[in-house]
Amino acid sequence: MDTTMGPAANGAVGCPASAHGAPIMSAAPAAGEASLGRHLARRLVQVGVGDVFAVPGDFNLTLLDHLIAEPGLRLIGCCNELNAGYAADGYARARGVGACAVTFTVGGLSVLNAIAGAYSENLPVICIAGGPNSNDYGTNRILHHTIGVPDFSQELRCFQTITCYQAVVTNLDDAHEQIDTAIATALRESKPVYISISCNLPGLLHPTFTPDPVPLYLAPKMSNKMGLEAAVEATVQFLNKAVKPVLVAGPKLRVAKAARAFGDLVDSSGYAYAIMPSAKGLVPETHPHFIGTYWGAVSTAFCAEIVESADAYLFAGPIFNDYSSVGYSFLLKKDKAIIVQPDRVTVGNGPAFGCIMMKEYLSELAKRVQKNTTAYENYKRIFVPEGHPLKGEANEALRVNVLFKHIQNMLTSDNAVLAETGDSWFNCQKLKLPEGCGLFAHCRYEFQMQYGSIGWSVGALLGYAQGANDKRVIACIGDGSFQVTAQDVSTMLRCEQNSIIFLINNGGYTIEVEIHDGPYNVIKNWNYTGLVDAIHNGEGKCWTAKVKCEEELTAAIETALGEKKDSFCFIEVIAHKDDTSKELLEWGSRVSAANSRPPNPQ
Repeated sequence: MDTTMGPAANGAVGCPASAHGAPIMSAAPAAGEASLGRHLARRLVQVGVGDVFAVPGDFNLTLLDHLIAEPGLRLIGCCNELNAGYAADGYARARGVGACAVTFTVGGLSVLNAIAGAYSENLPVICIAGGPNSNDYGTNRILHHTIGVPDFSQELRCFQTITCYQAVVTNLDDAHEQIDTAIATALRESKPVYISISCNLPGLLHPTFTPDPVPLYLAPKMSNKMGLEAAVEATVQFLNKAVKPVLVAGPKLRVAKAARAFGDLVDSSGYAYAIMPSAKGLVPETHPHFIGTYWGAVSTAFCAEIVESADAYLFAGPIFNDYSSVGYSFLLKKDKAIIVQPDRVTVGNGPAFGCIMMKEYLSELAKRVQKNTTAYENYKRIFVPEGHPLKGEANEALRVNVLFKHIQNMLTSDNAVLAETGDSWFNCQKLKLPEGCGLFAHCRYEFQMQYGSIGWSVGALLGYAQGANDKRVIACIGDGSFQVTAQDVSTMLRCEQNSIIFLINNGGYTIEVEIHDGPYNVIKNWNYTGLVDAIHNGEGKCWTAKVKCEEELTAAIETALGEKKDSFCFIEVIAHKDDTSKELLEWGSRVSAANSRPPNPQ
């Protein structure tokens, strides 16, 4: 077989054929061989994984040979394990499931942060680690890549709290069952799983492995029918007696696969509806009854007033934490709320109903709830269109709100937007996603709100663009975050991606400045376009620009969308260190107050 990182005989290995990569000396099995490695590879393809993000190490090299040999599976070599994990996270957002492959302990512990982020965001990521030779388990041997003790369980113990299932494969007899159970659990629970495979096992045959394995079957989760009827009846009574009820979409709509059912409820009820910030992109924003983002004190104008003044609000899949509640400052009352989680419904102060699938519940509710447009009519009465950024002088220093005005004008249904942790959260939240940018036409907006790990967006951009290769992804990234994970711009170029990065260079960790300022929030300035040019090194399609005023920004965007539409485009935007959104100023002060609460009296 071909031993480069371009397509081999199966036409599906590595990045595109024109991508440059170091040769991989492969000892892959013959096509059709029923080995452990091939079984794992085939299972990945069957559940929708077409790309595995990997960093090679001596414990996983043989396994990588088998992944490379599988038709329909590409191996994407990343610069480090953290970015490989972030890429699997981004890929799972685009495709529904992602995978990464690392080596024992040094690789496994490096990818932990990314896997923890995927766990917090409810993403099914399959983390595969090459493990020690099966003969070394239970001995007194000390191996390299460990902390120098003969106990090899350190990596496993670290993964136990951030994955929903762990499989350590050290023999062939139960390997089939362990692998299938792990993958099925990831999909069923929408959480990451950990699979460790001893380095001497991938090429071995066993009767449980067949050339064409039986397709993986996942039994669908079903509601308790009597409980479902009771929950819907209680909800209908609660909502129908309300004067001005509203709906709010939360991020767990994705886990429950209930976005369409939520849309049906919006249509049938006539209620005004909003989204929580981390649900942006899950439901359409072009529906006439959409009133914006409900985010407490930093909500879209007039949205919080309508939601918090309602006499009943149904939250579908919410996550209430200190960030989403703006330092616990929501003005919501429990006795007015219906909280719908993926498998549970709570109506007001009670009753609560378990074993209720959100999708079924919302669909049944849509058939029975009475139409009520009062909240939306109230919204229309008080709504005043938002203003536009002040027009600047010629060659005036570029303001961030002007930047996002131009990003808004770029957006079409052919785009996806990724927002890095920081002020991009607030600026991107205000972008109006065009028709076709909801989950109904695949998810087109992503950010990592629950975990909020700076640097996430670079690796996630790699994975998302690889998974949604029919879209041009626009990423808004701060300079501090970019410094954490910048290396895998290299992998984007190898994979011939044509994403656009807007790098906002304002000299520090702006979001942390607004929570609590100090000298540690100032970073060393880089020549970011120079760095990307050095990574490019004349290989692949890459274009960079540094802009300091609106005229330069306009020209750069025109080039990125025109002449360089097939290239990876990196636009460094020079901004003042104090140029932030008003929402970040408010949010930061409230989160700071929540963080600095004194201890309760003892």
